Amino acid sequence: MVAPGGANPHPPAMDRRTLLASGLALPLLQPARAGAQTAAAQPAATPAAATRSHALSLLGDPALPADFPHFPWVNPAAPKGGEIALTALGSFDSFNQYVLRGTAAVGLVNLYDTLLKQSSDEASTEYCHLAAAIEQPADRMGVTFELRPEARFHDGRPVTAEDVVWTFNTLRQSGRPFYRAYWADVAEVVAEGPRRVTYRFRTNENRELALILGQMPVLPKHWWEGRDFARPLLEPPLGSGPYRLERFEAGRSLVYRRVPDYWAAGLPTAKGTANFDVMRYEYFRDATVALEAFKAGQIDFRTENIAKEWATAYDFPAVQRGLVKRDEIRHELPTGMQAFAMNLRRPLFQDARVRRALIEVFDFEWMNANLFYGSYTRTTSYFSNSELASSGVPEGRELEILQAYKGRIPDRLFTEPYRLPVTDGSGNNRDGLRRALDLLRGAGWVVKDRKLVNAAGQNFAFEILLNGPSFERVALPYMQNLQRLGMEPRIRTIDPAQYQVRIDAFDYDMTVDGQGQSLSPGNEQRDFWTSAKAQENGSQNVAGIANPVVDELVELVIAAPDRAELVARTRALDRVLLWNDYMIPQWHSRTFRLAYWDKFGRPPRNPKYALALDSWWIEQGREGTVEQGKREARPQ
Repeated sequence: MVAPGGANPHPPAMDRRTLLASGLALPLLQPARAGAQTAAAQPAATPAAATRSHALSLLGDPALPADFPHFPWVNPAAPKGGEIALTALGSFDSFNQYVLRGTAAVGLVNLYDTLLKQSSDEASTEYCHLAAAIEQPADRMGVTFELRPEARFHDGRPVTAEDVVWTFNTLRQSGRPFYRAYWADVAEVVAEGPRRVTYRFRTNENRELALILGQMPVLPKHWWEGRDFARPLLEPPLGSGPYRLERFEAGRSLVYRRVPDYWAAGLPTAKGTANFDVMRYEYFRDATVALEAFKAGQIDFRTENIAKEWATAYDFPAVQRGLVKRDEIRHELPTGMQAFAMNLRRPLFQDARVRRALIEVFDFEWMNANLFYGSYTRTTSYFSNSELASSGVPEGRELEILQAYKGRIPDRLFTEPYRLPVTDGSGNNRDGLRRALDLLRGAGWVVKDRKLVNAAGQNFAFEILLNGPSFERVALPYMQNLQRLGMEPRIRTIDPAQYQVRIDAFDYDMTVDGQGQSLSPGNEQRDFWTSAKAQENGSQNVAGIANPVVDELVELVIAAPDRAELVARTRALDRVLLWNDYMIPQWHSRTFRLAYWDKFGRPPRNPKYALALDSWWIEQGREGTVEQGKREARPQ
């Protein structure tokens, strides 16, 4: 249901599946075997008040019928074999990605199966995977999943309803705070037999609740018994997915191997995917070092999130010889919001005039021309690149919604479009600096001896926290503009593991935040923006937004009864967030930028809402030539 943000020079926001799995790898699956069950199994009797289906969709009927053979963007005859080497930044010390403690390894999502499998070509649509069928009562006060009898963990034990119940309760009680917010409208979950599990809801206004429950990975209760789920884990966990963790070097590398007898190999949700026998991840402390490793042939594939590198770094001999390919793939993903986030828990940022002043000083046009080679689009919405983004002035149903909050939201919201400052790109942002200084004076700040101070004589000083040096080239020119106002910003760069600890504890003044969005926003918005999450360590409310109007609008979004109402309510939420100037919006890209050694085959088209590297394969005829080229590229 949720798609990640576009390529950015900062790590992307976590999407819903990533939040559920807290892993950053691809959901790779296994191809089908002949004669597999493809339609929903028929029970002896289904209550007349319930509907039984093979898929769920928020946007009408699913595109694929119950007997669909495979997803349309895959090659069902893709060959299996070979190895793909990928990169990760930072380090890891845990294989338990579901808790706050520890730094989880990448790729763990490939160990686990989910009840339903999301379609990457349809918005808000999921098909049966671990589940053989879905039942929903007419009043939508619950959902029942019937599990496939062939579903197995890697030790051969069946996946049961008890595993589903245990996973849900454990994640909600001991997992990241996100889960409690995400599943707040679930009253209880009950195993009604070994292969039948029912969730009962507190409300029928949360239309997406059944779908997000379908995204939950199912963990083996029998394996976790006797282990402390709340602690980091550094032994390979048991899963049911297409890969198992074969070996690792703590903090440095991981090797996942395809499960040869993967139970789901015959399912239509698995054909044409999980084509690599081995997925190897190498960790690097720095993006620059990771790029050099790619050039030297140590890494096979990378997405390039730094515009300067994309424009200048791919002219090495292997590219010239055709051994390394570059590609840009357009996508239809909502790109969400990437921004400098001010920590509103700090008194320094409580005044909206101060926040707007910090926005006025940010010179996107100069950065785009001089740092990004014109490759980015300014982000002007928390739901950018989608119909959910607000624009112009509110009208129609959105206006009706906002009228209820008159006096509690900025009056100008009703009569003016929200606008970000636009410069001439020369780097001399006099008008922006002048506007910023006027706003700061109104908020009680004055310049004395070239220092911006308040009535108590305190300097306007704060820290911009980064998780890697690649973003310093963006933060430095912004810092220099802030210094022209008499502010005393400073940049602090720490490694990703330390960074995550500080982010979870809200220990920062300003940082770069990325909130990916979905085509059907819902429960996750509570974790992003609401007052209840502003003080809950580990939440996604990085800015610390605590606004009762935002809280109410989030609940309206979650309870939207249809698509038209969802769009109107989301636009209203977007507009209120923007007009409060909580963040300094940055930029987004509408393409995936890929670089890879030319040993891969790939389907003729990409799905709309995902990169779908899981559908690629190794072309044996090209691999030998590429491997020889790699050997020649490595330093002697």
